[in-house]
Amino acid sequence: MKPNRMAQKDPYSLLGVSRDAGDAEIKRAFRKKARQYHPDRNPDDAAAEAKFKEIQEAYDTIGTAKERNEYEQQQRMSSMFGGGGGPRGGAGMDDMLRQMFGGGGAQSFGGMGGMGGRQQRQRPQSRQKGSDINVGLNLTAEQAEQGGKFPFTFKRLKPNQSGAMEATSVTLQTTIKPGVKHGTVTRLRGQGHDHPEGQPGDVLLSVRIQFGEGRRWDQSTLVQEVQVPYSTLMLGGKVKVKLPSGKSIRLSVAPETHIGDRRKVPGAGYDGGDLELEFVLPELEGLTKAQIKALEALRDKGL
Repeated sequence: MKPNRMAQKDPYSLLGVSRDAGDAEIKRAFRKKARQYHPDRNPDDAAAEAKFKEIQEAYDTIGTAKERNEYEQQQRMSSMFGGGGGPRGGAGMDDMLRQMFGGGGAQSFGGMGGMGGRQQRQRPQSRQKGSDINVGLNLTAEQAEQGGKFPFTFKRLKPNQSGAMEATSVTLQTTIKPGVKHGTVTRLRGQGHDHPEGQPGDVLLSVRIQFGEGRRWDQSTLVQEVQVPYSTLMLGGKVKVKLPSGKSIRLSVAPETHIGDRRKVPGAGYDGGDLELEFVLPELEGLTKAQIKALEALRDKGL
């Protein structure tokens, strides 16, 4: 990922996905929006072309778990340093340092950059602590069910040889118990950002279980999209659904079902939990002449 990419616009918002979305969901959202704004479908439309480029850049920024982690860490670092990517002088610097390092302020750096400023009462060193770091650990359902040891990489502020704080890439390994729940957070004490005069912060490691395209988490509930033709939604019928276990079922769809309605399948989710099936319309690459004619007839009937 290139530095400062998507600095002004949130790639998650551009693609219309949540921040805990997996690779498959993000890819699906990208394809949908890319088709919508593709220059071939919008000739001589400068606004659509600009939107297409934004969507492509957003996908390049968060399209994989590695790129998402890099982007999120860059955003956190930028937020800490006021968007500059590193400590800056000027108004608010003392407040920023105090927020980052638990109240030490600029004096914690020994008057770094001539910013010793006014004298401040220092809190006892034992209370000073560096900032915590939030890190996501993406696992497949199989990895989460089996457990094991998994590496993860993040950026941490540490002092260099001259004593100045700089971002350093760190790789650690964690042990995950079999059957870990999605969203489980583990606190790794002392692995967060260093404090120049106190204790380092912690790493908060969040487990994200990925189930592939068409499946996502709604808090602790696993949701799977089921593509249903509009005629079946309105008239009722049956559709074939492949569950996460690999088993296929025939699902009855009641007449006048709405897009977004859900059907619960007990025990079909992760680790014996429930699965919610959510009805959505299929994504069509194009329409045949017969389909266009049928839609025109429906439009004439007010549908």
